[in-house]
Amino acid sequence: MEKLSISDLHIILVEPSDTQRKIITTLLLKEKVKEIDPVSTLAEAISAVKAHGADVIVSAMYYEDGTAIELLKFIKENEEHSSIPFMLVSSENRLSKLEEFKQAGVAAILPKPFEPVHLSRALNASLDLINHDELDLDLFDIQDVRVLLVDDSKLARNHIRRVLEGMGLQHIKEAENGAMALTYIKDEPFDLVVTDYNMPEMDGRELSEFIVSIQKRRISLLLW
Repeated sequence: MEKLSISDLHIILVEPSDTQRKIITTLLLKEKVKEIDPVSTLAEAISAVKAHGADVIVSAMYYEDGTAIELLKFIKENEEHSSIPFMLVSSENRLSKLEEFKQAGVAAILPKPFEPVHLSRALNASLDLINHDELDLDLFDIQDVRVLLVDDSKLARNHIRRVLEGMGLQHIKEAENGAMALTYIKDEPFDLVVTDYNMPEMDGRELSEFIVSIQKRRISLLLW
């Protein structure tokens, strides 16, 4: 599959404030994003996703008819759209509130207001999620594939495990974070590592870079 660049992205921007929508749209245009679909409510966002999908969703935390966590859960629970990276833009700094989004699978959290460099990093992180190399399971005897599933959310691990088992994978081990995953990788052979991006102690990118740097055999990586 041909990889996307930032200029190829179709972004749904969910922001109830006219002023903030204009500011964020201007910053996205400066990053060379060409296709931006601005909406202001939860209902409009869901309608836009259903109508034509998106490559990335950039969203405020609160709307007049709901919250970003409702939109994020709608996306993650819909198989057709569950892989869309979700970027939260918020002035919220309470760890308990932000942790809820991390557990739900947000790809990036931008402070409000944010600097252009923050947006650039978040867009590139989202591209990494979109452009991951597809795993060709035809190369393996699927029942023998050894999988390490890494996510700090038990709910997310349960969901991904069901998906993997539905594909016929049987040998699945779980780790709660990147540090625990490293311990397993050093002690046991794995053919596939499926890892979350946002995790405490060691995130998915750091884990992936470590695996690439130390592996002496081929390990397939799937980062979300």
